[in-house]
Amino acid sequence: MNTSLFAASAADLTIERIRALAARPDQVESLTLEFKREYSKSLVTTIAAMANTYGGLILVGITDKAEPGTDRVVGVDAQDTIDKIASSCREKFDPPWEPTFIPVPFDDGSGLSVVVIRVDANTAPRPLLIDLKAPIRLSGQNSTADRDRLLKLAREEPTVDVLPMGQGLMAPSLNRNNEGEPAEDFVLRTGINLPMGDAGAWRPLSERAVNALAEALDHSALPGALRHLGQGSIDQFRGFHPLGHNRSRTARLVWQGGSPGRKVQHPVEAVVTISLPPIQGLATAPVAGITVDVVSRFRRYAQSMGNMSWVYRYPVPDLAVLFDGLLKTFVAPEVVEEVARITDIDAALVAQPRELHLVADRPVGDLLVSTGLQEIPEAGASFGGIFRANPALDLRIAAERQEQVDDWLRQLGLDAGLSGMETLVESYRATTSPPG
Repeated sequence: MNTSLFAASAADLTIERIRALAARPDQVESLTLEFKREYSKSLVTTIAAMANTYGGLILVGITDKAEPGTDRVVGVDAQDTIDKIASSCREKFDPPWEPTFIPVPFDDGSGLSVVVIRVDANTAPRPLLIDLKAPIRLSGQNSTADRDRLLKLAREEPTVDVLPMGQGLMAPSLNRNNEGEPAEDFVLRTGINLPMGDAGAWRPLSERAVNALAEALDHSALPGALRHLGQGSIDQFRGFHPLGHNRSRTARLVWQGGSPGRKVQHPVEAVVTISLPPIQGLATAPVAGITVDVVSRFRRYAQSMGNMSWVYRYPVPDLAVLFDGLLKTFVAPEVVEEVARITDIDAALVAQPRELHLVADRPVGDLLVSTGLQEIPEAGASFGGIFRANPALDLRIAAERQEQVDDWLRQLGLDAGLSGMETLVESYRATTSPPG
């Protein structure tokens, strides 16, 4: 789910972050998020409904509607509220079960708090019944499971060890030429895994849906980041278009930049792949995958221009722009909306990317501009790596996305056996505009 508060540690849950969430004009109640002014009987039904669907987050102490000039965050007595909710869960639920409660106190000495309730569908006993009925979540409100949905919940296998949506991507690999040598400088991959609605699980990909996603990608931050990577050397480019293996359950959209007539025609490409599970043998909870691979060949492009004595290296700021462009694209509302439409789920369930894979044709230290970087003696070389994202960061927020990018750059330097990356990143940020 999109809200990073679900994955944040208790120490990272501050009243400032909660106020920022409540103040966002685009943050409305959804399948996985609900605001409650105070304890009520319906709150317990919402807990069961989320447990029987995709899980979610309930924030108690926040009004569900924003009034102009008023603060939505009103607060509650945390202990009294938690006691009432826990008691009702034990009395009403069959079998008895409690979600996770985290009180987040105000910082004004008032004694009030916001109670964060995390409902993890992977750990809840499903179906979770109230009065012999199984509540479920539909478009920001509660409903009741019909017979088929109830049977499906009862037949589910335990899923405690399931990877969070957005993780578990396959690592990319470098293509090779006829001599068996790598044909690319590096491949960068990120992506998400996400659940599918009933219609998305059986219907084929439509040309209209794929074309709409291509248009959203063309208007995202990714094309600009790709053009920036070449430092102005790209003369022409072609927007995202179907190319290669496209089938009823798979779509492959490619963005290409380059200079026609050169030996290396496309020094940079982005390949977005949408993979829906096969209809035959669908699991109880079918999962779709969406990945984007950035394939860069600028070193080979420079060599093809005839200057064999000059070896192209990638500036660290260019990678920062590329990392940010990738993340910003995956959380762009227009892209999220098209992904949700393809998979037939609520946009709130479209995960944020939580992994970045890098595979290079040589040690990373030889790939980067060395100014400001020094090799650590006997540290060994790295040809890439897997970089995890901090689940407590909301990548829709520019400042938090920048924090994630900087963390990945620092890890890239450390894994490559280089010192100086931290100072280099700080110097770069000092010369750029603050995120807006």
